[in-house]
Amino acid sequence: MITLITGATSGIGEELAKQYAALGDRVIACGRNEEKLAQLSGYNNIEACKFDATDVDAVKQATAHYEQFDRVILNAGNCEYINDARNFDSALFARVITTNLLSMGYCLDALLPKIKSGGQLVIVSSSVTYLPLPRSEAYGASKAGVSYLAKSLAVDLTDVDVSLVHPGFVKTPLTQKNDFPMPMAVTAEKAADYIIKGVSKRRKEIHFPYRFTLILKCLRVLPLPLWLKLAKGLSR
Repeated sequence: MITLITGATSGIGEELAKQYAALGDRVIACGRNEEKLAQLSGYNNIEACKFDATDVDAVKQATAHYEQFDRVILNAGNCEYINDARNFDSALFARVITTNLLSMGYCLDALLPKIKSGGQLVIVSSSVTYLPLPRSEAYGASKAGVSYLAKSLAVDLTDVDVSLVHPGFVKTPLTQKNDFPMPMAVTAEKAADYIIKGVSKRRKEIHFPYRFTLILKCLRVLPLPLWLKLAKGLSR
């Protein structure tokens, strides 16, 4: 099996690369961090592929020599918060949308035609899409777009299975900067385990940790005015 993973130099992507390699897959670990890519290429079954996912030409050039993949996992992303919505930071907004959403389109352009018939496309979004949360105007909007994109692809693709991943809080270098509680947070190793098990069963949606995501799914049935009152309390 050949598995390509974007965002493989940190967090969930790094753990996915290591765990799939341990299972015997030939793993193409993609990212921008040369030092981390060099470390990953030291593992059996992992080869590095360096590109910036926000540059469609770079993605195409770096992956041109690969003919076919059994599985593509689009995991690359970043998180920045809008700390003052009244003074909206459009540059930050554009940066997050480009990194999290537009890059998905660039990777799909380059990689989707290379997924073999009967193969799998895995798109990593976030459970932030279940509810509007404080300071999440940029991150939440980008991930909402990612989730809709994955669901639409699941409708239109007839020979590739699409799995959409909605993680809760995961302990990674990216979330270390969070200055708020992260209830029921799991390690990156555990997150990768959840994803691999869900992908092996070809689940359409993979969400975890289940207790946390089920709570969010229940809360989203609340009338919007009621949720907004609750959410405003979270931001204080």
